[in-house]
Amino acid sequence: MKKTLLSLAAVAALAFGAQEAKAQSPQRAAIGVVFDGTGGDLWGVQYKQSFGGTNNGQAQVMFDDNIVAVGADYQYARPFRGVNGLGWYAGIGAQLTFLDAGNDDMTLVGLRPQLGLEFKIPAAPIGFHADWKPDWRLNHGNDFDASTFTFGIKYTLR
Repeated sequence: MKKTLLSLAAVAALAFGAQEAKAQSPQRAAIGVVFDGTGGDLWGVQYKQSFGGTNNGQAQVMFDDNIVAVGADYQYARPFRGVNGLGWYAGIGAQLTFLDAGNDDMTLVGLRPQLGLEFKIPAAPIGFHADWKPDWRLNHGNDFDASTFTFGIKYTLR
């Protein structure tokens, strides 16, 4: 129950942060939903902020049965020439995954490299992304899973 309340507080903080970024920064920002194939079918809220040029930051809070995952990523992004709204990105992030398994609760620490495509509809404030985002777990068995992908839909705030 404590983890659920903490997760809801994190989602509220992300939403509040999106409004603060919109009010204070001329940079592009977006908030939306994300679906992640890591360890099941995670879904959640994702916030993206451009730091100018090719640099982006992204944060997400995702959920599944007895799982809460919190992550933050850095992305290097570039547009494709001649295709309005389509770009690619590469990056890396860290993720904490909290597993509620009765008496065997655990926290997994992982790195998440990523390579993906993003499309922002030029005439609308809607964007889509799909990426290959392997999960490199650094504790509880030190495992690398290259079969994980994410996709999401975002509303552009600025």
